[in-house]
Amino acid sequence: MAANEEDSTLVKLELACSDLRTLLQSSVKMGKSLEERERKFNFIDESLSTAAKRVAPLPSLAMAAKALETRIHRAVSPALALLHSFKLSESLQHKLTELSNKLSVEKNARKRLKKLLKYVECVDQLNVAINLISRDGEPVIQKLQEVVEFLSRTKATDQYRTQRLKEILITLRALHESEVDAMRFDGLLDQALLNLQDEFEIMLQQIKHQNIGEKQADDEADQTMVLDLGTEMEVQVLRRIAETLAANDCFDICIDIFVKVRYRRAAKALMQLNPDYLRTYTPEEIDEMEWESLETAISLWIQHFELAVETVFVSEKKLCKRVLGGLPEVLVWLECFVKIADKIMAVFFRFGEGVARSNKEPQKLFKLLEMFDSLEKLKVEFSEIFEGESGADICIRFRELEKLLVHASSKVFWEFGLQIEGTYDGFTPPQDGSVPKLVRYAINYLKYLTTETYSAPMAKVFRTEQVWKAGILSKPETDENLLKDAISNIMESLQRNIESKSSRYKDKILPHIFVMNTYWYIYMRSRNTELGKLLGEQYMKKKYKAVAEESAYMYQRQAWGPLVRLLEKEDLKEQDNDNRGTGALLRGKMEAFFNYFNEISQWHRGGYSIPDADLRTQIREATVKLLVPVYTEFLNTNSTLLPVKSYVSPESLQGFLGQVFNGTDRTGNGRLKRRDSKDKVPGRNSVSVEGDVKNLRRSRSNSIDV
Repeated sequence: MAANEEDSTLVKLELACSDLRTLLQSSVKMGKSLEERERKFNFIDESLSTAAKRVAPLPSLAMAAKALETRIHRAVSPALALLHSFKLSESLQHKLTELSNKLSVEKNARKRLKKLLKYVECVDQLNVAINLISRDGEPVIQKLQEVVEFLSRTKATDQYRTQRLKEILITLRALHESEVDAMRFDGLLDQALLNLQDEFEIMLQQIKHQNIGEKQADDEADQTMVLDLGTEMEVQVLRRIAETLAANDCFDICIDIFVKVRYRRAAKALMQLNPDYLRTYTPEEIDEMEWESLETAISLWIQHFELAVETVFVSEKKLCKRVLGGLPEVLVWLECFVKIADKIMAVFFRFGEGVARSNKEPQKLFKLLEMFDSLEKLKVEFSEIFEGESGADICIRFRELEKLLVHASSKVFWEFGLQIEGTYDGFTPPQDGSVPKLVRYAINYLKYLTTETYSAPMAKVFRTEQVWKAGILSKPETDENLLKDAISNIMESLQRNIESKSSRYKDKILPHIFVMNTYWYIYMRSRNTELGKLLGEQYMKKKYKAVAEESAYMYQRQAWGPLVRLLEKEDLKEQDNDNRGTGALLRGKMEAFFNYFNEISQWHRGGYSIPDADLRTQIREATVKLLVPVYTEFLNTNSTLLPVKSYVSPESLQGFLGQVFNGTDRTGNGRLKRRDSKDKVPGRNSVSVEGDVKNLRRSRSNSIDV
């Protein structure tokens, strides 16, 4: 048992020894194999190290190549774009030539405008292309030159490619140096800009104002309606041309053309009105003009000034804004408009200033007021039209003209009063006691001044002058009071003039006739008129009617009173017991009565005048009532002592009085005699005499302006 166990153990040991031997042999083989692998690995490691050393520069070379490619691309791409711009500009120049040829033969206006618009667009495109070439040419050539120099220096590419780049560089530089300036200043673009300038001028000349002369003649025309100048298409084309010219350094030329052409058009439109009067404008020349001519000239000036401002200049301003409003300088259109209007307005202003500075004759007042009123009505619109800083000078001159007219109007008015004051000794009173021409002129002058047309401007002149003198913070009187005070001053001057003239008569009756005629004329011509309403009815009655009535009473007392006193009975009482003496006295009285009647009739016929028919009628009736009843009573009372049938009857006496005042002559010699005389009472054109105060109140006004 034990021996078996030992044998198995030994077998196991032998097997273990054999395995160990085999394991050792395998280990030796593995060691050798590992040594071989280690050798191979060392070889591979050496190979990899060598490869790594060889591969290490490749990323840098790739990056360098990429950078070189980018650099070349950055230089070549703009160069290609520049070449494309040259090609585009060439094609646009061909297109411009074609459009220019089509424009020259196109007759239809609308089609021509459309082609012209395309022409402008083509010019804009060519300008953009040339500007692009001009702007980018130098930088592109500089970059390309830097690349060529780099490649030549680094030999980063083959010589063939470098040579091609050099040739491109030389071509571009030569093309840029020779063509860009030529395209910009001497080529088709320059010619196209010249063509556009011509088209711009022609189109502006073709835009005309309507016939403003016919518009002025049409009283029913709407004067406030202002038509736009030019059609929408024309304005659009003009606007595009202006923008194109401004974008091509032709801004000043564009403005000069616009101002020159539109000034001529505006001036020509106004010349249709035939304003030849504007050639006379200095105060000296205006003073030499006939009044009718000057009056007509001023009326035309007012009409033409309003028409120029409200029609011509409004239209021109709108055209300026529509055509030039899109230019870079925003307010240049306003400056252009002011330049267009300035010379024309200067002509109008200098005429108005000449009128205002000319001699201050009374008749000029109404025309001065018309001028002032016209400017006042235009003031707001004028300020709106000539707005801003550019229109300041014209607005200043407008205000200066207004000031001149205010001063001139005021001075004419007050000098008129001074002229009335100054005629105390300048003119003799009318020899027949009629109304002086000065009074007639003054009253009609003031009546005309107080009409609605002139009263408001005159009052505004007074108020404006008062504000200038007292300051803007002062409280001036109402317009009505200012005008009333001024008119009252003139009326008082006129009164003093009348009183002065009446005192120069040597005849004792004529002063009363003169004052009666004159004050009655003033009262009758003023009442129920704007002048009478302004001064007031009570004022007129107190100042003029009452004085006229008083003078009429004094006239009747001085002229016809002696006849009444001749027929008084006081001196007959002493002769009551002596019929013979009484008869002689009565016959003497009648003889004296007839002699004085003939004498006073002669005075009325040759030296006394009562021009107003209504006043003359009342004087006649008053004289008849004064004289005929006394005469009738005298004859009836003394019929037993007088041969009554031998004397003029009361009815005949009344007829003779009618002849005296009515201006008829039946006998031819103007003498009143007894009935047995062949001669009758004269009725020559006797000039009317005045009547009783009480009867004057029954008169009615038949006033007719003299």
